[in-house]
Amino acid sequence: MDRKLVVQQSVLVQASPAAVWSALITPEIVKRYFFGTEIVSDWQVGSEIIFQGEWEGKAYKDKGIIQAIVPGHQLQYTYWSAMSGLPDEPQYYSTVSFTLEKISYGTRLSVSQQGFASKEAQVHARTGWQTVLQGLKDVMEGRR
Repeated sequence: MDRKLVVQQSVLVQASPAAVWSALITPEIVKRYFFGTEIVSDWQVGSEIIFQGEWEGKAYKDKGIIQAIVPGHQLQYTYWSAMSGLPDEPQYYSTVSFTLEKISYGTRLSVSQQGFASKEAQVHARTGWQTVLQGLKDVMEGRR
């Protein structure tokens, strides 16, 4: 994994940080904007986080470990994708970080993912995060 490869995205959401936080950790809401993914965790530092579902007719189960959690402000976890083709070993996990910042009319939600096996994987993640963040914004603002 090349730790120098990073994706950073932000979106401005017309909703409170508490509401955006809820959208990040509530399985029923996540499923609406995250490609139908089911998310499973007890949301404690050191606990597993699982992303599972079906993509293009194929079942998947991605996972990671929660590294930091400050409700309403920050979520960080390691992440390994079964679709990456890489072994499920610590050196093949990337790090995903969400930060929530209160702004005058809502919340700035930022995501950063660090560590990719290739530039191609980085570009794929960039496109994916753009779609996810826009989907979350649409759900929170009543457009989806």
